[in-house]
Amino acid sequence: MQISNQFICGKYQLDLTRPHVMGIVNVTPDSFSDGGRYTSTELAVSHALQLVAEGADVLDIGGESTRPNATPVGLEEELERVIPVIERLGREVDVPLSIDTYKPQVMREAVKAGAAIINDIRGLQEPGALQAAAEGNAGVCVMHMQGTPQTMQQDPVYQDVVQEVKAFLLQRLQACAAAGIPAERIVLDPGFGFGKRTAHNIALLNGLPDILALGRPLLVGLSRKSVLGQIVGSDVDQRLHASLAASVISAMKGGRIVRVHDVKATVDALKVVDAVINA
Repeated sequence: MQISNQFICGKYQLDLTRPHVMGIVNVTPDSFSDGGRYTSTELAVSHALQLVAEGADVLDIGGESTRPNATPVGLEEELERVIPVIERLGREVDVPLSIDTYKPQVMREAVKAGAAIINDIRGLQEPGALQAAAEGNAGVCVMHMQGTPQTMQQDPVYQDVVQEVKAFLLQRLQACAAAGIPAERIVLDPGFGFGKRTAHNIALLNGLPDILALGRPLLVGLSRKSVLGQIVGSDVDQRLHASLAASVISAMKGGRIVRVHDVKATVDALKVVDAVINA
């Protein structure tokens, strides 16, 4: 299957021939890395503007933590966290804004407020999510997760993690097509750390070219995750170097968007990757 690097998301058409950097904006009190740092609209917007100044190509805004054992957030609270941030940023930056949610109501309100991408850890499997994503022209990121954030790390088991993740993402691509979402509006995420042990994550990283054969660009989120801490033995706030290594490997193996906390360092690292790949 021919692989396309074009990603249409709202008014934006991203050429993912060059690896792109998605900066993380967590408007949450309990995210695993920076929870509680940007809980107000002003703090979140200021952080997002800094990420754009550092070179972020996309901003991913989330109002509910998806770390293991995270407490679910109600609809109204999630909306109160993210919609003012999206509205403000829509007036102040010219990069695609992504809403990190699995709730159809949040998807709709976020797109109405200016979001150009729907980033769904549940792969548009919630009732009404496919319809909500199909209604506008937002891009969608479809992710694999075994279980839920509350259960995913209890005992994840696979016979062949690469092939099982690939099969799931193919099924979701087919579901998107049936719902009327064109392929050029879709990127795929193998879901590093979401129901995977260290060995599963490493196998997936090595298996990115196999998953890329589905024909759509891949988004990779490994920034500061526990798998890196297990490899290098560092606490979450000491994983910059490991995160950079993961981003570089991801891009060299075909990842086209890397979702990260440390934007400036990642942008610099991926400029080297791009120079080598497109020499």
